[in-house]
Amino acid sequence: MRLLSSGGKEVPPVIHTDTRNTPHMLQALLQQIPYFNPEDIAAFVPLWKKQVQLSRYDFLIRQGQVEQGLYLVTSGALRIYYPLPDEEICVGFAYPNTLVVSFPSFVEGKPSAYCIQALKKSELLGISKADLMQLMEARPNIKRFWYEELEKALVGKIEREVDLLLPEPEQRLQRVLQRSPHLFQHIPKKYIASYLRMSPETLSRLKV
Repeated sequence: MRLLSSGGKEVPPVIHTDTRNTPHMLQALLQQIPYFNPEDIAAFVPLWKKQVQLSRYDFLIRQGQVEQGLYLVTSGALRIYYPLPDEEICVGFAYPNTLVVSFPSFVEGKPSAYCIQALKKSELLGISKADLMQLMEARPNIKRFWYEELEKALVGKIEREVDLLLPEPEQRLQRVLQRSPHLFQHIPKKYIASYLRMSPETLSRLKV
């Protein structure tokens, strides 16, 4: 797992709360975490109660909404972006096996400054902040897992800041491809160009 923090339809996401259909994918991913024991997994999996289905351009969260959950992408792809009057600045992406959340809103309980939008039909599993925090207090391994995800997210943020300081577009692109070699398989080029702070034309001229 990895934690990742306009236009479009005004259609709310389709949310199911029947945990009987929780995909085995989540359990399989958690079993790969070496310090999780069967009791940790048994306590964690049932709390991922939300099953969210998004069509292309649907929103998981809009600017101004308060983030209440953490999500695992099981299929599809999403972008995290900061909307401006004349531009939408992509700051991150999410695709299968990654976690996605409007992080400042999730932590502070304040309205989100960001939007999270599906770029194709997507499915996600969600756990509420309240359930996650409560389980962290009860099970140290869950807390360890969350802190490790935060550490990875912080490293990613620092790497992105370095990317944006580089003057050459080629350097920015190569650094991102080293960290996320499958990015172009999931995300349209125009959004990657926004993430790299270059024009789509410049990205098209670069060899990918």
